[in-house]
Amino acid sequence: MRPSPDINAAILALKERIVNDFNSSHWQDVGLLTNGSDIINGHHRLLRSLSWRDPDYEGNVTEVLLGLFERSPDNLAIIEDYLDEKFGDNSVYVSDQPSERRITFAPTAFKVPDVALRDDLVAVMMPFKGFAGVYRAIKRACSDADLACLRADDIWKESTFIQDIVNLIFQARAVVCDFTGHNANVFYETGIAHTLGKTVVPISQSIADIPSDLRQHRALLYLNNKEGLAKMRKELGARLRTIVES
Repeated sequence: MRPSPDINAAILALKERIVNDFNSSHWQDVGLLTNGSDIINGHHRLLRSLSWRDPDYEGNVTEVLLGLFERSPDNLAIIEDYLDEKFGDNSVYVSDQPSERRITFAPTAFKVPDVALRDDLVAVMMPFKGFAGVYRAIKRACSDADLACLRADDIWKESTFIQDIVNLIFQARAVVCDFTGHNANVFYETGIAHTLGKTVVPISQSIADIPSDLRQHRALLYLNNKEGLAKMRKELGARLRTIVES
């Protein structure tokens, strides 16, 4: 039986879920449920490519799903029911704003965090050296808005620094990004925050340090002196209170 476009789409959707979740034991379960153990175990690369995480694994999954469908079209529904029962819907909506259209993606540079979202948390992305006074002012602004405040160097839970950063951005209500000094790490972290749908509050000591692609976002400019930091604290606190109230 030649699959229709809708069937092809269903097979690809199943493939994505299987690639993310399956191990060899799950494949054996599916073989028994679909009467397709011979197709699964008889494929020359499926389980081997799974074991070695070879790049051809996704293609092998597609081939096996097509074989199971050809044996019985009902097998796709059987596999979908198995996935729902075994793994359920573990998706988490992390964006700060509702959206009618949503996407699902699987990052490769870091893992999806297994942490709870926090409505009271502000994540701060900024240079470290020479910014102690700036960070103190940001923390006070957060406190003024009854919010907690963390920077990546405040935590150490993961073996890689980028994973701690991703975890922090993932669970935060808002992300303050200081572009002062044209810091490449802050730009990268801002991209992560935007992709996750977080409210980003840009700040900088100079508008020239903000890339043109980001200048459409209103930035809070400040001076790194006593008066300037006091003014920044007041303005940032007001902005954060607006975010919380919304």
